Amino acid sequence: MTNDRTAAEPVRITVGATDGTEAYDVLVGRGLLGELPGMIGTAARRVAVLVPEALAASGDQVRDDLAEQGYEAILVQLPNAEEAKTAAVAQYCWRALGQSGFTRSDVIVGLGGGTATDVAGFVAATWLRGVRWVAVSTTLLGMVDAAVGGKTGINTEEGKNLVGAFHPPAGVLCDLDALAALPRHDYVAGLAEIIKAGFIADPRILELIEEDPEAARTPDGPHTAELVERAIRVKADVVSGDLKEAGRREILNYGHTLGHAIEKNERFQWRHGAAVSVGMVFAAELGRLAGRLDDATADRHRAVLASVGLPLTYRGDQWPRLLETMKVDKKTRGDLLRFIVLDGLAKPTVLEGPDQAMLFAAYGEVAE
Repeated sequence: MTNDRTAAEPVRITVGATDGTEAYDVLVGRGLLGELPGMIGTAARRVAVLVPEALAASGDQVRDDLAEQGYEAILVQLPNAEEAKTAAVAQYCWRALGQSGFTRSDVIVGLGGGTATDVAGFVAATWLRGVRWVAVSTTLLGMVDAAVGGKTGINTEEGKNLVGAFHPPAGVLCDLDALAALPRHDYVAGLAEIIKAGFIADPRILELIEEDPEAARTPDGPHTAELVERAIRVKADVVSGDLKEAGRREILNYGHTLGHAIEKNERFQWRHGAAVSVGMVFAAELGRLAGRLDDATADRHRAVLASVGLPLTYRGDQWPRLLETMKVDKKTRGDLLRFIVLDGLAKPTVLEGPDQAMLFAAYGEVAE
């Protein structure tokens, strides 16, 4: 990530709010580190930068830059990936904030991928009942999913993101330069959330990927910025009208019910995007079996996901365990499982309480 204050003007996407929550901007561009002080604001005296071990050097750079801007900046190092999303890590962060005299006017910065911003947002939501925070996303998944929308959380033994809070950031920086250092498999995994946005709301995303799947697999592709921006606009539009998932925001969970169960079953060693990819294929088959989704659109899921190298199947013998995990998914209501399916391309809807036979048959289409 560069600190180039002369970089081209970033694209600014505003996430509004209809419930009185303050709106915030998501900036997409290159060389955006110079935008961070403006998002932090002048009221803050201290800034805590929460960063995974793998990005320690970047964390040092951000801390030093903030110190030059006059802030008392501290670095709080997190474990890498999903290992950071635990109550023990949150407690460690709270201790660091307390020891540094962190007040309600101070600001937390989450630097890294989706897990880092999930933890930073959760710590911000719970410290002094809520302090401001800014997300600086360094992964594709973080840019198009985790950093936008205000969902924060940690995992438990029982499942993914079962403990958390709705606490929108004060701003989000998506510096496309950071993607160049991302391993190919991590970048490809992030494409799953972009493809999801295409199926639930913006089919142009699917067309851009279908035109050149190999180019879509790399941050150097000609459509990278457009794909990122389109996916963020989809999420911003949905979240702006339903921050706390009381209605339409549920559509963003397309592919996630089975996806989260797979992640837990793999002890979070599978990448989120890979699990969601299988979850979308399952959801497409479920929609087809329920008489909701046409064959062409259901089959298109497999074609698009496979074209960029995302998985389509999971172990067939794990269905009983996956089903039990889905029963405690946060979208479940009472004893009724709820799935987001499609009535057609860009026509998401809720399928509530499908019978066991239909679920088993749909899983049969993704079982290895």
